Amino acid sequence: MVRRLTGEWDDLYKDMDVYTVDLSDMRVGLYFARVTVITPLGRRIGVLQNRALVFTKNVDAAPNIQLSFSDFAYDAPKPMYGGIIYHIFVDRFAKGGDVPLRDGAILNPDWDHGIPQFAPYNGAPLKNNMFFGGTLWGIKDKLPYIASLGVSTLYLSPIFDSPSNHKYDTADYMTVDPMFGGEEALRALIREGKRYGIGIILDGVFNHTGADSLYFNKFGRYATLGACQSKDSPFYAWYDFQSYPDRYTCWWGIDILPRIHPDVPSCGDFFTKRDGVIRHYARMGIQGMRLDVADELSDPFLGKIKAALNEEVNDAVLYGEVWEDASNKIAYSTRKKYFLGKELDGVMNYPVREGLIDYFLSGDTGKLAYALREVTEHAPSRILHAQMNLLGTHDTERILTILGGEPKGDRTNAELSRATMTEREKAIGRTRLKMAYTALATLPGVPAIFYGDEVGMQGYHDPFNRRPFPWGREDAELLRHYKKIGRIRRAHEVYKEGGFRLLSLTQDTLIFARYNEVEVYVTVINRTDGKQEYTFTSPTVNLINGRSGQTLYVGARSGAIFRTTLGTRMTLV
Repeated sequence: MVRRLTGEWDDLYKDMDVYTVDLSDMRVGLYFARVTVITPLGRRIGVLQNRALVFTKNVDAAPNIQLSFSDFAYDAPKPMYGGIIYHIFVDRFAKGGDVPLRDGAILNPDWDHGIPQFAPYNGAPLKNNMFFGGTLWGIKDKLPYIASLGVSTLYLSPIFDSPSNHKYDTADYMTVDPMFGGEEALRALIREGKRYGIGIILDGVFNHTGADSLYFNKFGRYATLGACQSKDSPFYAWYDFQSYPDRYTCWWGIDILPRIHPDVPSCGDFFTKRDGVIRHYARMGIQGMRLDVADELSDPFLGKIKAALNEEVNDAVLYGEVWEDASNKIAYSTRKKYFLGKELDGVMNYPVREGLIDYFLSGDTGKLAYALREVTEHAPSRILHAQMNLLGTHDTERILTILGGEPKGDRTNAELSRATMTEREKAIGRTRLKMAYTALATLPGVPAIFYGDEVGMQGYHDPFNRRPFPWGREDAELLRHYKKIGRIRRAHEVYKEGGFRLLSLTQDTLIFARYNEVEVYVTVINRTDGKQEYTFTSPTVNLINGRSGQTLYVGARSGAIFRTTLGTRMTLV
């Protein structure tokens, strides 16, 4: 295998006729195109197959070349480029400060070994009112540790006042939950974070509220006149009632999460106008927001959120929770406009996660090829460099459990709550995770670490993936690797906006390059049980182990990051 590492990769085209077309007059939008060629043998239609243009006689072949034409209205979120995101479920990361225990809350004092409250089966009602005591003050105290991972941004689970530990059932958007330390703690975290070069992203849940909120007020807990109490409530128009007041539209039918309509002027204005929710927190100095269930929010409302955020902070970032290729997403029969310049700066890149998991579990390249070829190439460059790439979140099983543990099968929640990995399973998962994070952290976009993945936390689906951080019981080998990769990523400018080229993807090996005008950084992942030897035509260094020369090795089931000069030839011996 020989690859020439050049800037334009012109050796690929040296024996070809190259044609160009001027598309400068195209209007903003998403287009699907095809190439038609008239030959002596008749008309031929070009169809993309595995990134090659294959010509067919089938004149009815569907257009399958995707082109996006965007007009970005605001500054690029440059503070995100080249950084690392750390995703924290606030109640489970670190204790700190003197905070009150809210009415109805249960405090679990067993931080080290306590089991999160769980339902007897998935979908069964659960109050989620058991807390372990993590706070924003605790996060502030742990900033030195977080910074040691190379982190540049904290993405916090919702912090708005709410009776639950997860806080996706907002009670009051304008109040930071007192059990998390209130607004004083948030302001202190923002200030201290800036000292470490770390910005704060908040989780915006603007598609539904809690039933136990000052807007709906189903239980009469608040002094306001809630929508569930009277049709004269200023919030009545926010909700849909089928039979007042008992039947109403909820998010996924969950009656504690009544759905709201931000396209109703009074509702949308509450979030986006001058004294609204988004500007309130933007003026505190946050770096951006992540929008929960973004595909359930309309394009006009997303545009208003983006405008409100960026009018306060020019280079703020707005992420959306979208699980598919967001460049061409259709939601509720509507083609979304996420990447056309006035809405999102990126999404949670689940296709990359799914591709990496399949690859490291079985060597299957299908989903990873799709993520690195189609999804990556569909994103406009400024969005590509800001994408939130991830291996785990609060909505997924722990990545170590997935990569090394036994599938959950038909075990009950009670059984899963006690399930732990064997030492052999942990060793397998650790090896795979080290390779996966090496790849994740060097791909275009911003790698996101779900708190505790870097120290070997394990667990199946929610809530078992949300245990307290195991302070003093960290997996030292895994943590060293995360820190080392974090230092490499933050030290090299190429990971901000460098070019990307997928060089090889087989069951055994993943190779891709990031490059600029001078240097090439090649990530090599060796899935085999034997070492691989590479030769280079120029002096090269492996940034992971520090070895340099023109013949370098990649150990069995491990990764390497080679830094070399543009134009170098790399050969697998």
